[in-house]
Amino acid sequence: VQLLESGGRLVQDGESLRLSCTASGDTFDDYAVGWFRQAPGKEREFVASIYWSSGNTYYSDSVKGRFTISRDNAKNTWSLQLNDLKPEDTAVYYCAASTSYSRTYSSKWNPDYWGQGTQVTVSS
Repeated sequence: VQLLESGGRLVQDGESLRLSCTASGDTFDDYAVGWFRQAPGKEREFVASIYWSSGNTYYSDSVKGRFTISRDNAKNTWSLQLNDLKPEDTAVYYCAASTSYSRTYSSKWNPDYWGQGTQVTVSS
């Protein structure tokens, strides 16, 4: 399985951005997929996840109400819509996937697969 993120760039405080993750190597009907991020000097943290089959979504408290995760079954792609971005959202964003649903709603989630990361920088 390979994951490839796209969409990261420099934006201004309050702007929006959409990140995408394109997956290959398997069908994802039984997967949990999502996003983590890692800011400079900080540990990687859970951002959001979605269960491919049911569409159930989960968010960290820091992004709830501003970010939205979705998936496109036909394209093996999932996206993260980031609205009302703040400087503290600056981080490398990683997409992730796992066949297990264990703890897929928090930073305790241990995905099977990771993307290489895409940089999001929010300027004040």
